[in-house]
Amino acid sequence: MANKSLDGVLIKKAHKKTVYTQKQVNEFALCADPVTGPIYFMQNFFHIQHPTRGGIKYEPFEYQERLIDTYHNYRYSISMMPRQTGKSTSAAGYLLWYAMFVSDATVLVAAHKYAGAQEIMQRVRYAYEACPDHIRAGAVSYNKGSIEFDNGSRIVAQTTTENTGRGMSISMLYCDEFAFVRPTIAREFWTSISPTLATGGKAIITSTPNSDEDQFALLWKGANKCEDEHGNETKLGVNGFKAFRSYWKEHPDRDDTWAEEERAKLGDERFRREMDCEFIINDETLIAPIHLMEMQGEEPGKKTGQVRWFGDITPNHLYVVAWDPSLGTGGDYAAMEIFDANTMTQVAEWKHNKTTIPEQVRIFADIIKALESQVGERNNIYYSVENNTIGEAALISIADYGEDSIKGVFLSEDKKAGVGRRYRKGFNTTNKNKIASCSKFKTLIEQKRLTVKSKALISELKNFVAHGTSYAAKPGEHDDLVMATILAVRMLQQIQNYHKSIGETMTDHSDNRIDPMPFIMF
Repeated sequence: MANKSLDGVLIKKAHKKTVYTQKQVNEFALCADPVTGPIYFMQNFFHIQHPTRGGIKYEPFEYQERLIDTYHNYRYSISMMPRQTGKSTSAAGYLLWYAMFVSDATVLVAAHKYAGAQEIMQRVRYAYEACPDHIRAGAVSYNKGSIEFDNGSRIVAQTTTENTGRGMSISMLYCDEFAFVRPTIAREFWTSISPTLATGGKAIITSTPNSDEDQFALLWKGANKCEDEHGNETKLGVNGFKAFRSYWKEHPDRDDTWAEEERAKLGDERFRREMDCEFIINDETLIAPIHLMEMQGEEPGKKTGQVRWFGDITPNHLYVVAWDPSLGTGGDYAAMEIFDANTMTQVAEWKHNKTTIPEQVRIFADIIKALESQVGERNNIYYSVENNTIGEAALISIADYGEDSIKGVFLSEDKKAGVGRRYRKGFNTTNKNKIASCSKFKTLIEQKRLTVKSKALISELKNFVAHGTSYAAKPGEHDDLVMATILAVRMLQQIQNYHKSIGETMTDHSDNRIDPMPFIMF
């Protein structure tokens, strides 16, 4: 006879001694089998709440059986599946089996939202309460966020944060909808949690895709690189993960008619992401998602210190060097972007957040010196700095270094009549000119008139989204390379007044201008 907990739900009393029939003993033994136990348990004793049919016994589809097999037989697994195809339900059944039939195990459920963590635990609780006593373990503790069994194992559900699971000895980690955890949190979480699994713990990660730059995407890509150093195919990816993917057509209740109806309801981009499991960017990014997905970037051809070079310097070409400074105290990053004005191509970049402003000036000067040694004409190199706030300190450091010692032309925005602020060298950023520069940058990129080669810059662009009446990085992300690039675009606009050769590339014609935010009036 089952016992009631304080919650009013049915549980089995811990350490309960009962005489069972031989059939019940045999069923328990089949569930406890370390090889075939999970699928036997889930086919025979795992119950779920169906949205239309109510409480029913779980009958896994063929792809769900393969999913359970992946969960069980690989230490690290990552699954990318369409919405509503049973990935969380199947995981709940497997986690319950693991906790009841593997002694002294800690199972951590990490979901991207509190409601998600509670939803998974509710499925576990429902399945546990539906199990007959001869199968299920006794409950020592039974709460909404955790269950502890009398075999020493427990299941704990938490929201995914930077500190989730810290200090715990984890036997199995389950991450639900990991692609939708805020990118910075996901990275910090994985960095802190993965060492705790190094002594033998298992990890199961499931999600539909989101951005192609988040932690889930990085793990997924690593899991799908299945070649050793000699080019031979391997079962696991280079990161040790086994990749599992299912498709909406594998669900018996879904056909082309269903797909047409869902596509009409969701829209094409959302359907492709949620059902076709494509990495589709659907945030309101400055650069249209279709163009962002086309931008792959490349590895730098060489590095000098922390400066990444993406191509050769061409003699007699024009170059712009844009610097967005920071304090260099470990917070915001300082960034520098270098573009060939003749080809409108990125040739180098630098980014760091622990370099003092005087040292930033030295790096700035060294980059310009390297350009001048190959270009052959210092007047072909234009450099500038964003002069807002911290930029004032940068200007002072440039003066201390000696402007004459920097082998280029210090470019400043035109002095406007009637401007009340004290004029300073460099470029000042306001909300109005930021939007205008974003518009120009967007047009140049989407019309393939400007070429970006840096993967780091492309990554920032995927997180550079509409924010109020302007654009900025998503919370927790950075846009320092983007802002340095936008400064470079402003510089290119300025020098076209002196060098008509680049004017045609920079000039927008009335029929091809692309405004990033049409609701903003200038």
